[in-house]
Amino acid sequence: MSVLVVAEHLGGVLQSGTARVVAAALQMGDGVDVLVAGHNVSEVAEQAASLAGVRAVVVVDQPNLASQLAESVCEVVLTLVDSYSHLLAAASTFGKNLLPRVAGIKRLPQLSDVIEVISADTFKRPIYAGGAIATVQNTAPLKIITVRTSAFGAVGQAAAAAYSGVSVDVNNSLTSLVSETQADAAGPELGSARVVVSGGRGMGSKENFALIESLAGRLNAAVGASRAAVDAGYAANDLQVGQTGKIVAPELYVAVGISGAIQHLAGMKESRVIVAINQDEDAPIFKIADYGLKMDLFEALPQLESALS
Repeated sequence: MSVLVVAEHLGGVLQSGTARVVAAALQMGDGVDVLVAGHNVSEVAEQAASLAGVRAVVVVDQPNLASQLAESVCEVVLTLVDSYSHLLAAASTFGKNLLPRVAGIKRLPQLSDVIEVISADTFKRPIYAGGAIATVQNTAPLKIITVRTSAFGAVGQAAAAAYSGVSVDVNNSLTSLVSETQADAAGPELGSARVVVSGGRGMGSKENFALIESLAGRLNAAVGASRAAVDAGYAANDLQVGQTGKIVAPELYVAVGISGAIQHLAGMKESRVIVAINQDEDAPIFKIADYGLKMDLFEALPQLESALS
C-alpha cells in the first residue's frame, strides 16, 4: 500500500495539519509520499521531507500553481495518483475543495473526516454532527480521504527524505484568482492551538467580544466563536468553531456565553478539558464540560483575568 499526502502550505510554511495527515497515512500503508505543489516552494519541500515516516517528497514548482487553486492542483494530483492506493489531505478548506474534485473526475467515492484508521480499507468517521460514529469500508482501487487532523497526533522530525521535482502540464484556463485577503489574527492558529477561548451569543456585542480576546491573550490562546456569535457580527467567519466551521481539539477549551448547540459541540467536544462559563444552568454545554461556572460572564471574565495577571 502506498499513500500520497497533499501538503497544505501558506507563505512558504508547511501547515501543521500536514504532519497529522502523515500520521494517519502511516496507519494505511508503508510508503508515504508527500506532494508539495505551488510556486517557490523549496522551503516547504524541505519541511515536508523532515517529517518522520515520509518516504519521498514530490515537488511540482510552477508559476501557474502560485495561487494553489483547486482546479490547478487537481490536474497535478491526477497526473500522479494512479500509482498510489490512497490519496489523503486534511479536512480543511483546501482539502475539502481539492479532493471531491479528484474523486468526481476519477468516478470514485470520497471518504470525509476520517478520525480513526481500523485497517487499510476500513475507517471511522463522525456522522449526524458527531452524534454517531460510522465504520466504513472502502474497497475502491484508490481511496480518497480527508482526515480530521484534530483526531491524530503529529509525526515528529526525522532525517530528511529524498525529494524530486516533477513537471506537470497544467492547463487551467477557466479559473483564476481575483483577490486574496489574509485574516489579521493575533495569537496561535485556531485549528492547531493548545488552548482555545471561544465566545457565543451571550457576549452581547462585538465590543464585548474584546473580553474574549483579552482572556485569550493572557492564556496565549486562539480565539474562537460560536456560529451564533459569527452570525450576529461579533466575530469574523474564520473564527467559527463547529460543524460548519473549524474542528478543534485543544488541551483546554474555554466556552464563554455558549449554550452548546449540537453543531458547536461537534466542533470542539474532543477537547481534552472543557470549561464552560454560562449563567444558564440548563445550557447543554454543561453536559460535556469538565468544569462549569454558573455565573454572569461579565463578572466572571474580569475576575478570571485579574487572577491570571
